[in-house]
Amino acid sequence: MKIAMVGSGYVGLVSGACFADFGHDVVCIDKDQGKIDRLHAGIMPIYEPGLDALVDSNVKAGRLSFTTDLGEGITGADAIFIAVGTPSRRGDGHADLTFVYAVAREVGEKLANDAVVVTKSTVPVGTGDEVERIIRETGTVHRFSVVSNPEFLREGAAIGDFKRPDRIVIGAEDDFGREVMREVYRPLFLNESPILFTGRRTSELIKYAANAFLATKITFINEMADLCEKVGANVQDVSRGIGMDNRIGSKFLHAGPGYGGSCFPKDTLALLKTAEDYESPTRIVEAVVKVNESRKRAMGRKVIDALGGADAARGKKAALLGLTFKPNTDDMRDSPAIAVAQTLTDAGVAVAAYDPEGMEQARPLLPQISMCNNAYEAIEGADVVVIVTEWDAFRALDLKRVKDLARAPVIVDLRNVYNPDDMRAAGFEYSSVGRS
Repeated sequence: MKIAMVGSGYVGLVSGACFADFGHDVVCIDKDQGKIDRLHAGIMPIYEPGLDALVDSNVKAGRLSFTTDLGEGITGADAIFIAVGTPSRRGDGHADLTFVYAVAREVGEKLANDAVVVTKSTVPVGTGDEVERIIRETGTVHRFSVVSNPEFLREGAAIGDFKRPDRIVIGAEDDFGREVMREVYRPLFLNESPILFTGRRTSELIKYAANAFLATKITFINEMADLCEKVGANVQDVSRGIGMDNRIGSKFLHAGPGYGGSCFPKDTLALLKTAEDYESPTRIVEAVVKVNESRKRAMGRKVIDALGGADAARGKKAALLGLTFKPNTDDMRDSPAIAVAQTLTDAGVAVAAYDPEGMEQARPLLPQISMCNNAYEAIEGADVVVIVTEWDAFRALDLKRVKDLARAPVIVDLRNVYNPDDMRAAGFEYSSVGRS
């Protein structure tokens, strides 16, 4: 089959490369000429483990190509995926669907054959209805069907998630859409990947409901971590104890500085706005959003406490290890590190930082902090070392070297990477999350 992927960002590029690896003929389309030029040169616009090799092999095999011309790219395509950004709209938090609707109109105007138009972008309930109306309004004479096919990719593990998915959700309103999508995903039938066919609106809501539930799990265990610190319990054991219950499960029960990234923050906000529009309040999700936002700055205050309090902290130096919202990505969107760094600098603390992949993206967001070439450069002269993102590179630091370089042997571990007893035995004043 021929597949057109409109949007060559995180979702579009990963999805397009994986579809090409299945044997489909894929064209990735993007208006950003610079991005397309870089892709032609083999330069990835994002960091995702294994993506550069996957793209390279499928380009060489002739199954994957790139263009800025939407009309050319969708010609002959059986399925046209819309995978453009849907950021939170400034002022009200609604998902900004400007790019989605612009693509829908251009697709309708340039559609040259029968095709299924698939919303891969995360969109609020009812977006597919509007996409269908816009395409029909263009007066196209070709048969088309608008389908919802939300993505469930984790940054840092996206290729594996695409090729071995927990489920594939397809929201379609007619047989034409369902049959084309069955053929698109036929290569995964061998893996017996479960496919759930639903109505289009149901599919759109599934994506938001899934992300809101996962955000709720993260926020719940973070609140349990705070309680653990008060009562002298261990949140890691609490996580294991409840996670062994099959009704709960162990995933997303790791206490830390709060969730960030490209999905959870904007999707929970968008779900709240949809619920408000339909006068069906989602109070649990509302609480999750508020608690998560306050937690990020609370982690900054935790570091200030480790420096002896607000008065003692002024003029001291903190080394931040990790800036991206999670390891194995260069994504800085809504990263807890941003709020932690801002809280520290607001308190008069000088901040030096290092991240294995996110330095370029972090610089414009955190111009007030010093960026270093490695972890040890950041640690030199620091009064406190803060582990913000659990990159593998920070899991086995040379503790003797850390102690020699730092001005004071103080570590705040916001990801619970190290064992408290081991750190204290090594001579560190060590604090973590949810462990007394």
